[in-house]
Amino acid sequence: MAERRMRNSGTDPMGTDPYRSGEEKAEGTDEKGIVRPMCIEDLGSVIAIEQVSFPTPWSIHSFATELRDNEYARYHCLEVDGRVIGYMGLWFILDEGHITNVAIMPGHRGRHWGEFLMRSVMSKMAQEGMERMTLEVRVSNDPARRLYERLGFKVAGRRKGYYVDTREDALIMWLEL
Repeated sequence: MAERRMRNSGTDPMGTDPYRSGEEKAEGTDEKGIVRPMCIEDLGSVIAIEQVSFPTPWSIHSFATELRDNEYARYHCLEVDGRVIGYMGLWFILDEGHITNVAIMPGHRGRHWGEFLMRSVMSKMAQEGMERMTLEVRVSNDPARRLYERLGFKVAGRRKGYYVDTREDALIMWLEL
């Protein structure tokens, strides 16, 4: 696991970690947050957020497998006051990132934490050589779509019946970093 955390954290030989270089405030809040690599110990908090955020949540096993076994996986947590309030996962393949999931604890939504988390991860991934990102979003998920558009994502297509739980379509969105 230590090797896994080193690869995801972006730690350089000088011992500085861009995630832990200091806390920052999200726009419109006095609270400070920090984005850092996700670790196995975070999964209790991550699953709690996952279960209240999605109709068909991932299992703890799915997240653990991603962290342990998927060499392309990059998972990040957002901490505020020492508590994990959000997370973001993506697969980094060649020069592209595919965002697998993003979620913020309901009590912290609408306070720009999702944007804070995504901007931080996008900046980190660009530093590591990522040139573009993609994601799917439910057609009905207006708050997420607005966030992605604010970040510069553009709709590039539609996947009919993509979500197995409701057969809802997904919009495919892309961003050049």
